[in-house]
Amino acid sequence: MLTALQAALAAEHAAVYGYGVVGAHLTGSRLTTARAAYAAHQAHRDALQRELTARHTTPTPAAPGYQLPFPVTDPASAVQLATLLEDRLTAVHADLVTAATGDLRRTAADALREAAVRAARWRGHPTGPAFPGLPERTATPTPTAPTPTPQ
Repeated sequence: MLTALQAALAAEHAAVYGYGVVGAHLTGSRLTTARAAYAAHQAHRDALQRELTARHTTPTPAAPGYQLPFPVTDPASAVQLATLLEDRLTAVHADLVTAATGDLRRTAADALREAAVRAARWRGHPTGPAFPGLPERTATPTPTAPTPTPQ
């Protein structure tokens, strides 16, 4: 389960970074949405760090930089990145749901649901895939999020 916790934390670190990029290219209600997602991912990141610390495990630190999967230069590419980030988070939170029990499992399921809803909203669809976070059950594979840049 610690592996799934660390993976969820790493994905939240990447999402916080990614939403910093996303927000730089948006205005109006989309910027408000991006800011809310940024804050939600900061809260999830902090909760995962506390969970790992409570289990006497050193939380994975954020990377000093992340490589984006494509150039983000305008609102359309910013929305595309936000969607990719949320899709990636559904997958890692699904893994955590599988590995966890009790309150942690419930928290991971809530995080999975939130990410799936955000991804659907970024896509402009009222619903997302039937089984978010389970690429073998959906028509399209789960995309990757920004990856740490070696320094």
